[in-house]
Amino acid sequence: MKRIVVFASGSGSNAENIIKFFNHTKTAKVTMVLCNNEQAKVFDRCKKLDTKCLHFNRADFSKTEKVLDILKKQADFVILAGFLWKIPEKIISAFPNKIINIHPALLPKYGGKGMYGMHVHKAVAENKESETGITIHYVNENYDEGGIIFQAKTTLTEQDTPETIAEKIHILEQRYFPKVIEEIIITTNE
Repeated sequence: MKRIVVFASGSGSNAENIIKFFNHTKTAKVTMVLCNNEQAKVFDRCKKLDTKCLHFNRADFSKTEKVLDILKKQADFVILAGFLWKIPEKIISAFPNKIINIHPALLPKYGGKGMYGMHVHKAVAENKESETGITIHYVNENYDEGGIIFQAKTTLTEQDTPETIAEKIHILEQRYFPKVIEEIIITTNE
C-alpha cells in the first residue's frame, strides 16, 4: 500500500475527500496532512477523520530539510489540495512525477502565480468563457506548468457568476481528484 501526504492551506474539503476515498481502498493511505496555515479548517477536518495534520512554516519548507525529511519518511506520493506555495526544487527532485496538483481551470488558461480560487473564477466569468473545468497535473518548478494528467469540463452560461462557477468546479474536484490520484498510483506501480 502506497503512502500519500497531502498539502493543504485552507478549508481542506479536497483533503477530506481524498482521505475518505483512500480510507476505502487498498491502493494507498493518507499518512498525514501538512498545512502552512495554523488557522486552516483542515485541522478540524483531519481531527474528525483521525488523520495527523502538522503545521509548518516557510523556513521549514524552503530553508531547512524539515518538511523534506517528513516526506521522505511518510510519502510515496505528494498531493497538493488547495496549497498555494511554490514547491522547492529539493522536494520536486525527491519525488519526480509523484507530486500532483489540482487547478480550478482548464490549463494553460488561467494558471500561474496568483491564479487560484475566486481569482480564477472571476477571470473566467469576466472573459465570458463558455466552459471551464479542472486540471490535474504534475508539479514542476513553475506554477501550473507541469504535465497535464487529466481535465474535466463544465459548461457555463451567461448567468454564471464567480460563485456559481466555484460550485461547478467544486463538484468536479470532488468527483474526479481522488479517482485520478488512484489511477496514477496504480499505473506508476505497474
